[in-house]
Amino acid sequence: MKCGYARISTQDQDTQVQVAALKSAGCKLVFEEQASGGRWDRPELHRLLEQLRPGDTVVV
Repeated sequence: MKCGYARISTQDQDTQVQVAALKSAGCKLVFEEQASGGRWDRPELHRLLEQLRPGDTVVV
């Protein structure tokens, strides 16, 4: 299964374009988050990683 991850850094940005591209790429699950790229405490990224199974693909 393809899983997507959309992330924005600031609240004045929007994930809509990223989500549309991920769905167009065939992602069945898409996780969205607003967080700095330099931080590891990203709950949605961790949720995505917990969902992964052998053979899955992550699209960013």
